Amino acid sequence: MKLTYHGHSIVTIDFDNGQKVLFDPFINGHPATDLKAETVTTDWILITHGHSDHIGDMVDIAMRNEAPVISVVEVCQYAARKGVSETHGMNIGGSYDFPFGQVTFVDAKHSSGIEEDGTTIYMGNPAGIMIQAEGKTIYHAGDTALFGDMALLGEQFDIDVAFLPIGDNFTMGPQDAATAAGLLQAKKAIPVHYNTFPLIKQDPQAFIQLLPKGVGQIMTIGESITL
Repeated sequence: MKLTYHGHSIVTIDFDNGQKVLFDPFINGHPATDLKAETVTTDWILITHGHSDHIGDMVDIAMRNEAPVISVVEVCQYAARKGVSETHGMNIGGSYDFPFGQVTFVDAKHSSGIEEDGTTIYMGNPAGIMIQAEGKTIYHAGDTALFGDMALLGEQFDIDVAFLPIGDNFTMGPQDAATAAGLLQAKKAIPVHYNTFPLIKQDPQAFIQLLPKGVGQIMTIGESITL
């Protein structure tokens, strides 16, 4: 499989069977992503939570690609109301087998909601997402604080790659993210959700230096790794 980082929390995974998933497509309004919302292609869209910098282009991309949205139930209900024809609602602790692999929704400590017409719409629980496919386990933590049960995730899942937020202010900062990587026992930890806006400006090297040698890896926007 090929994993590509597109800035902020946007990640794509191209599986060996030809399936492609897209995480948290915040593209329009993103100052540095290499993607264009009107041309990006995907078979599936995975959403960690319902903040605007994670669901930004979800509806348009889902409708243009006829790509199902996989997320917590409330995000899927929102997507359906906006015209997305196919969704798959899940919740924390649940797993489901998709054509590309098994998806498990796990806990995240954050919030989830979007403001429209002066009203905040509740978007259910925020989540992290585990994908087990092709003998590998990929963890997208979404937006989260450090929490002790990450140790349980590290025991339950043999995590090959963990995408962890380091931006601070809204999520973990570098120190807490490094602690999380240890609890998760991730073989590879990749920082995300930083430098998009001034409030989350961070030096990713500070995160890498807190990890054991070889565990941390900074991915530039548009860069891919193959597992």
